[in-house]
Amino acid sequence: MAGELQGKKIAFLVANEGIEQVELVEPRRALEAAGAETVLIAPEAGVAQAFNHLDKADQFDVDVTAADASADEYDGLVLPGGVANPDKLRMEPAAVQFVRAFFEAGKPVGAICHAPWALIEAGVINGRKVTSFPSLQTDIRNAGGEWVDEQVVTDSGLVTSRKPDDIPAFNSKLVEEFAEGVHEGQREKTHA
Repeated sequence: MAGELQGKKIAFLVANEGIEQVELVEPRRALEAAGAETVLIAPEAGVAQAFNHLDKADQFDVDVTAADASADEYDGLVLPGGVANPDKLRMEPAAVQFVRAFFEAGKPVGAICHAPWALIEAGVINGRKVTSFPSLQTDIRNAGGEWVDEQVVTDSGLVTSRKPDDIPAFNSKLVEEFAEGVHEGQREKTHA
């Protein structure tokens, strides 16, 4: 529904290379269609190289670097997947702190495919029910999360999905959770 997210500013955090293009483009399009302003954040200024699985796809201009970004300026966060993207992000301290700040503030976050790796690195998976690409289930369980094989899972403002086929359900839940705003349950789980 157009306008649900009018006045909301949503951050998309990606590495400068390795993003699964459809997991960036489709959620971004859905959130903008619902009225949100989206901002692309990456560790380095310039461009972010997306991929269609392992083949290079489009490049996207980076709006803000992770070091210069503050969660205070955004109403929500989306973490697209791709195997390389979250693996690179979890090695960037500014990106990890940016992710953690959303949970500390109780702001909604969406993560798809391999993106929960960034959540694990930020230390925010413990006690949460999440889904992801199946190869992450052991990592999630080892970090204290409950992994389930479902199309989309919501846990106190955290929306997770498994793969590109889940994007329609993921997008719908993102719009719903971002429209709701701050989730006190998310903040409480982060500080537990």
